[in-house]
Amino acid sequence: MGEAVMKGKMTVSCPTDDSVIIHFSGKWQTGAELPGADEPLGVLASKPLLRTVAFDASELTGWDSNLLTFLIKINAYLEKRGIDCRMDALPEGARRLLKLAAAVPEHQETKKDARSEPFLSRIGGRTITLAGSAGEVLAFLGEATMALLALFRGRASFRRSDVFLFLQESGVQALPIVSLISILFGLILAFVGAIQLQAFGAQIYVADLVGIAMVRVMGAVMTGIIMAGRTGASYAAQLGTMQVNEEIDALKTFGVSPMEFLVLPRMLALTLMMPLLCAYADIMGILGGLIVGIGMLDLSPMAYLTETKATLSLANLWIGLFHSAVFGVIISLTGCLRGMQCGRSASAVGSATTSAVVTAIVAIVVATAVITVACNFLRI
Repeated sequence: MGEAVMKGKMTVSCPTDDSVIIHFSGKWQTGAELPGADEPLGVLASKPLLRTVAFDASELTGWDSNLLTFLIKINAYLEKRGIDCRMDALPEGARRLLKLAAAVPEHQETKKDARSEPFLSRIGGRTITLAGSAGEVLAFLGEATMALLALFRGRASFRRSDVFLFLQESGVQALPIVSLISILFGLILAFVGAIQLQAFGAQIYVADLVGIAMVRVMGAVMTGIIMAGRTGASYAAQLGTMQVNEEIDALKTFGVSPMEFLVLPRMLALTLMMPLLCAYADIMGILGGLIVGIGMLDLSPMAYLTETKATLSLANLWIGLFHSAVFGVIISLTGCLRGMQCGRSASAVGSATTSAVVTAIVAIVVATAVITVACNFLRI
């Protein structure tokens, strides 16, 4: 005769309308035929007045994790409906394991709290976060200032070859995109102005419009936005990746200042190149206006350039170059700041890059407004 198959049995009794007892018998072990949890759950669901559920394991001859799995399912159902569960009659080991399983805290990442946070609490949390971010920014600016002072004293620790590399990346390699955007922007300015000025027979003043707008503000602003999306994002991604790979921590371990070794060369390169790129963008913008003036307004190149020369002044040129130098500092610092603040994951690098671009563009707009108001106040 073959070996008898082990069986674990389970019965349900209902002494009263508000109580249920689940009886276990036989061996509840791996390899045995075991009942499922559907039958007792069906009985429990059919009892609208149910208040108490108890377990009886007096006839249980053996058990392992199969019994625990069954009990966890029943216990989860009872907890969900607020029904009292009595486990005094279970084996002591099973009670301990169930208590240990219930004591494991739930991971907050796996389940979001469905309750909405109060409005004032959200405002307070955002305020605290903003205050902490402001402190980090001030600390970063202080460290950058100390790095510049170390540079002036000749004690800054960075490789000179890095500066030339960043000069090339933020200068020569940026010329194609700066050329394209500046010419197109000059074309747009001239075209919009031409439509209005033609009505008064004042086509020649398109040269004044494009020249002053490009040289004084727009050349620097457009170059700043281009470099924020190109170079500022690159700085954030580079430093963020180094943060993920713990290279910045390694520099600190060796006693090398990340601010001097990583941030200072990038800040110097972009600050030096931005005025040159701005001057180049001004020329390309004026060239774009010249194309519209020749092709649409029938102006001669000499007349257009003569009017542009007559309307421009050194004050406009210096204001535009000052804009660009300020933008160079802003873009380099925001890119490096977001890179240094990056988390330790790949997604954090993407977030840092996006934040660097957005922060730089907002800062450029704010700086433009401040400088414009200051120039108007000084009557420049």
